[in-house]
Amino acid sequence: MQSRSSEQLTEAPQRSPLEVADLRNRVRTVIDEFLARQTEILADVSDDCAPLIRYVADLMDGGKRLRPAFCYWAWRSTGAPDEPAAVAAAASLEFLQAAALIHDDVMDGSDLRRGAPAVHRRFAALHRDGRWSGDAEHFGLSAAVLAGDLCLTWSDELYSSSGLNPADLRRGHGIFTGMRTQLMGGQYLDLLEQARADRRRGGAADRARRVMHYKSAKYTVEHPLLLGGRLAGADDELLGRFSAFGLPLGEAFQLRDDLLGVFGDTHRTGKPAGDDLREGKRTVLIALAYERATGGQEAVLDSLLGDRTLGAAGVDTLRQVIADTGAPAAVERMIGDLLERAVAALGPAELAEPGRSVLIALAEAATDRTA
Repeated sequence: MQSRSSEQLTEAPQRSPLEVADLRNRVRTVIDEFLARQTEILADVSDDCAPLIRYVADLMDGGKRLRPAFCYWAWRSTGAPDEPAAVAAAASLEFLQAAALIHDDVMDGSDLRRGAPAVHRRFAALHRDGRWSGDAEHFGLSAAVLAGDLCLTWSDELYSSSGLNPADLRRGHGIFTGMRTQLMGGQYLDLLEQARADRRRGGAADRARRVMHYKSAKYTVEHPLLLGGRLAGADDELLGRFSAFGLPLGEAFQLRDDLLGVFGDTHRTGKPAGDDLREGKRTVLIALAYERATGGQEAVLDSLLGDRTLGAAGVDTLRQVIADTGAPAAVERMIGDLLERAVAALGPAELAEPGRSVLIALAEAATDRTA
C-alpha cells in the first residue's frame, strides 16, 4: 500500500511516537469514560465497591500505552482511517495489562507499582485503617484478585462495545482470546521456573526465553499488531510481517525490562530497587550470569538471589557480581540484534504512512528506555 497523503506524513513522530495522533490522551479518555460507566454499575451493588474502581483507575492513570499504540498503528499502517472505534478497541488492551500487573504484583509480593503502592497493598491498608476484623494482608490479596478479574472482564467488554463493525470484531476475536490464554500460560511458566530454579540449572536461558516469549513478547507487541491488522482486514502476508516484526521486538522489550529490574533507577521505574533480585526472577539476564559466573560468583548468586530480606548492600553486591560476569553487556547485544531483526522484517512490507514511521519509532522507543 502507498502513503495516503503528504499531510499524513507530517504526523510522523518528532518526539515520542506515543503522542502521534494524540493517541495517549485519546486512550486515556476512552478508559476514563468506560470506568465512569462501571462506577455507576458498581454503585448499584454498594458504595463500598468504590475502591475497586478507584484503585484500578489510579493504576491505569500511568503507563506508556504501548499495547494500544502497536494495535492502533498496525490498523493505520494498512491504510485504514483514523477511527475512534479503533482507538477504543486498542484501549481494551490496557485493561488486560492492568489485570496482568495486579495479579503479577500479588504473585511477586511487590510493594510498589508505577511509584505508588501496589493494588493489594492499598486494599490491605484500607483494611488496617478501618480497623476491620481478620487479616489485612489476606484481605488485600483477595480484593486485588477480584480487581484483576474485573479488569479482564472489562477488557472483553470494551473490545466488544468499541463500535467497530461486528464482522471486524469477530475477525480479531481469535487473536484477542488467544493472547489472553497465552499470557496466563506464560505467567504460570514464570512461577514454575522460580519454584524449580534450584533443580533445573541446565538450559535456564532457553527456558527464560520461553517465559519471556509468552509472558511478555507476544502480548506486548506481536498480538497487539496482529489484532490491529486483523481488525483492519490485513492479508496473511502482512500479518506474517507483523509477526516477524513483533516477536523479536517483544523479546527486546522484555530484555530491556529485565535490565531495568536489576539496574534501573527506582524513581524512573516506579518499583523498589532490587525487587527482581529479592524475588529471584529467573530472567535471561540471570541465566546468562550463572552461565558465565566463576565458582565464587555462583556462590554469591546462590546465597543472595531470592532472599526476600535482602537489603541495599546485598542488592549492590548482586548487581556488581552480575555486571562482572558480563551478562548485562550480552543482554545489550541481544537487544540490539533483536531490534535490527525486527526493523528488517518490516522493511519489505507495503505500509501506509504515517503507520510505518510510527511503528519503527515505537520499536526504538520500546527498547531504548529508562523506565
